[in-house]
Amino acid sequence: MRRATLVVVCVTTAMLMLDIAVVNTALPSIAVDLDAGMTSLQWVVDAYTLALATVVLSAGSWADRRGRRQVFVVGLILFTTASVVCAIAPNILTLDVARALQGLGGAVLFACSLALLADVFAPGKDRAGALAAYGATIGGAFALGPLAGGMLTEWLDWRAIFVVNLPIGILALWATMTWVPESRDPDFRRLDIGGQVFASIGLATLVLALLRGNEHGWTETITVASFAIAIVCSAAFVAVEMRVTQPMLPLEMFRNRAFTGAQIAAFAISVSLFSVFLYTTIYLQSVLGMSPIEAGLVYLPATAAMFVVAGGTAQLGQRVPAWILLCGSLLLVGVGLAMTTVADVDSSKWTILPGMLVAMIGAGIFNPVMSGLVLDASAAEHSGLAAGINDAFRQTGIAVGVAALGALLPAEAAFSGMDPHAYVAGLDKALWVSAGLATVGAVIAALTLRGHRASGDDVSATSAELVNSADGQPRI
Repeated sequence: MRRATLVVVCVTTAMLMLDIAVVNTALPSIAVDLDAGMTSLQWVVDAYTLALATVVLSAGSWADRRGRRQVFVVGLILFTTASVVCAIAPNILTLDVARALQGLGGAVLFACSLALLADVFAPGKDRAGALAAYGATIGGAFALGPLAGGMLTEWLDWRAIFVVNLPIGILALWATMTWVPESRDPDFRRLDIGGQVFASIGLATLVLALLRGNEHGWTETITVASFAIAIVCSAAFVAVEMRVTQPMLPLEMFRNRAFTGAQIAAFAISVSLFSVFLYTTIYLQSVLGMSPIEAGLVYLPATAAMFVVAGGTAQLGQRVPAWILLCGSLLLVGVGLAMTTVADVDSSKWTILPGMLVAMIGAGIFNPVMSGLVLDASAAEHSGLAAGINDAFRQTGIAVGVAALGALLPAEAAFSGMDPHAYVAGLDKALWVSAGLATVGAVIAALTLRGHRASGDDVSATSAELVNSADGQPRI
């Protein structure tokens, strides 16, 4: 039963992560086929991550209340169905909407995955091994994703990257219903409708403002109004979370600097490395003229290194303090992204590989360590909420990062009439900003997480601090 649960969680996670990686490689082909510009392509990524980021908190609480396996099944059905809609999308608007539906399904699956593992693997060696497999799955998906996306796009069609989710989703659904045990939180939380509404509108309008401003102007009425709505909704979200009995994001937890530092670190790696990945892929195909397969091969050594490193890091986390591992991993990401700024219009296709290799090694260290922190800092019955909070910060980082970094690049279409020199100049700025964000995240990790380990019983005192909310009931 434990092994079956691990397999189901890893296969499903691989499907989710592959769907991110393969889409990046297929974007140039999608742009040509559906006559889409840069902003529309950014929404292919952001529609997914926005839906995931804004719903994953409620999904985690829902899973704790209704049963993790039951909710996991709902997520599988929604994600697989949305994948079919993506595959048959006749235009870019339909594709963007279907990607949002995928994000909703992905939010449920992400929120349940670590909670399912926490239910069947006790803290210690067994859980560390499960996290090693989980981290290796994330790394492996990114290792195979760009090449797999390139092969499917070039040999078949970009729609094939979504079709492959159908058999995987069906098999995962059958395995879940057959082998995965049910678990739930006996002290379930009510749905925070006000917080959900304000969080969704606030984040969506922020991303809209960033994308709209770059394309149409920062003083345009819609741009200014979107920023204003985002600010008002953010303030309203905080007010609701401070007053509601059972908030979707208990703000009291952020009084603990270790908890806050972990979420900032998760945001930092997403807003930097995993956001700029989209623009380096466009550079490879639209500036250097590579095919989808060639672009995938360029990434393969770096993403393969991420896979190998992730597989061995969870065990290391039992001996090395978490703050050292997280700080070191983010510094590697920052250094790697800075190295990638050597890319130019006339560069070799392998020019960005050394920098990407260093950055991906950092990501390989980061993922299992962060997963260990999330589980160790939560009681098992509240692990759905814990995983949801962490995933919300990760996906928010990608959504905001794609939009914000895109503001540094030319607003004109990236695939017709593009000025390659202007694009490379913008990419250079985006890489330097990303490197700076990762470095800031490393500093914050060092200041806030010092003294805590990634796995084991050493965090029990910290867990006790994190589980208490304003009404004295355990939250996480």
